[in-house]
Amino acid sequence: MHTIIDTKSPVTRTRAARPADDSAYLKPHFDCRGDQAALTLTVYIPGVDASGVSIEARGPDIIVTARKTRFVRVNWQALHLESSQRDYRLRLRLGGGYAYHAMQAEIQGGVLTVTLPKRENITAGISDRWPRVA
Repeated sequence: MHTIIDTKSPVTRTRAARPADDSAYLKPHFDCRGDQAALTLTVYIPGVDASGVSIEARGPDIIVTARKTRFVRVNWQALHLESSQRDYRLRLRLGGGYAYHAMQAEIQGGVLTVTLPKRENITAGISDRWPRVA
């Protein structure tokens, strides 16, 4: 059996993974409180333990992804629970005024508490980047 391969058009394949669609995740309830020293973010993620939480800072954004633990029972039957068993993802734009490297997180009873301290000298960093002309 002969195979015809067209050598005129190169085959290109991307190996990059497609980004996960946010519609596959539930947006959890959250509370954001700030004071002079820090911002406290409380995220309610029932059914998630510490090993399923991922917190990522990308520029001025913070992304919290929480994956539920899956239990497969012996007498398993489909009950259309797909929507209630989806994982959580929260995207927030907080800005550049926080020290993301000093972030602290704690989870207890399905409540994730993230503390972001404010940067000490915000205006010094801005004035170094942007010279004053007037």
